[in-house]
Amino acid sequence: MNLPLGYRYSAMYAGIRAQPRDDLALIVSGVPAAAAGVFTENRVQAAPVKLCRRHLRASRGTVGAILVNAGNANCATRTGDRVALASCREIAKRLKLPPAQVLAASTGVIGVELDFGLIERALPQLVAGLAENRFSYVARAIMTTDLVPKEAFAEVKLRRGVVRIAGMTKGSGMIQPRMATTLGFVLTDAHVPAAKLRPILKRTIERSYNRISVDGDTSTNDTMILVANGCSGVRPDPKELAAFENGVAEVMEALARMIARDGEGAKKLVTIEVTGASNSDAAAAIARAIANSPLVKTAVAGSDPNWGRILSAAGNAGVTFDPAKVDVRMQSVLVCRGGLAAPFSEDELKKKLDLPECTIEFQIRGKGKGQARFWTCDFTEGYIRINASYRT
Repeated sequence: MNLPLGYRYSAMYAGIRAQPRDDLALIVSGVPAAAAGVFTENRVQAAPVKLCRRHLRASRGTVGAILVNAGNANCATRTGDRVALASCREIAKRLKLPPAQVLAASTGVIGVELDFGLIERALPQLVAGLAENRFSYVARAIMTTDLVPKEAFAEVKLRRGVVRIAGMTKGSGMIQPRMATTLGFVLTDAHVPAAKLRPILKRTIERSYNRISVDGDTSTNDTMILVANGCSGVRPDPKELAAFENGVAEVMEALARMIARDGEGAKKLVTIEVTGASNSDAAAAIARAIANSPLVKTAVAGSDPNWGRILSAAGNAGVTFDPAKVDVRMQSVLVCRGGLAAPFSEDELKKKLDLPECTIEFQIRGKGKGQARFWTCDFTEGYIRINASYRT
């Protein structure tokens, strides 16, 4: 693990959570960095989301610090906007940055007032704790119902040298991204201007975070920030931007899979492959419909090769296709041919479905070139237990 150059990290317990676990974190670039962000498409948006949008516009995509809290979403509250802005201003003052170069992100319970006093009192210690080797501290501090921290890394060799990419994310429930999901921060020491980062982030989001679902809910706080500070001294040539983008995508796809694997109460990671659709959007719509079907997800939880649920879910995707041309495979075993049952051993397939990873292949025969890959997880009783008492 080689972290990108020029970043420092800090995390601590500020008292936002009821449990004494780190709940306030800070990421700082040693120099003003280029940045791009994508955010939730939920009509209800948390105060930090709205503030991040404004700050990125005002700074023209320049970021010096990101302040993150867990345990409180700072959403649907009377004081949310004031708390988010005051937090950014206080950090800006301590780091000698323009306030617009500070971004804020929050995750946790919706509708509970966030006490700015807790943040204000913690900031001196948080800033004092900044260090280059505390990346993992931040990754742990932003967790809510996550069982494990989520980190991914990559290096890209370019003509002028090597650039490093590191990403962290959190997410386990309320996951159906429509631009980003939960919280995610991808950092690189490559020299890439904000105008180039924005389309790169948009494309890589589509092949990673926008291809996962845990429960079909889109959060009010979804935030993904891509930051490039140039501290490696390496600027990708125009022809090398594709290689850099692939490195970003590699990190983001790894993070996205971790979210799906760590879905609340989940025991299995499910990969859905759709091929033969009329176009890639149609393929993605079919894959999402399968991924979001509670009947499919519970069948996977019970290792039940109930392919009819898969076919039915696809039929609800709003996409035109001929069911008589559909083949379905589970764990590479053909269970449906031409929209009808195919012979297979129930006992043998059930054993394969007991494994911690499951694949579902949905193929439409014909001339269609559309394809999509999607990740989700199974539904178990654990999901209900977690969410029945999340607030209490």
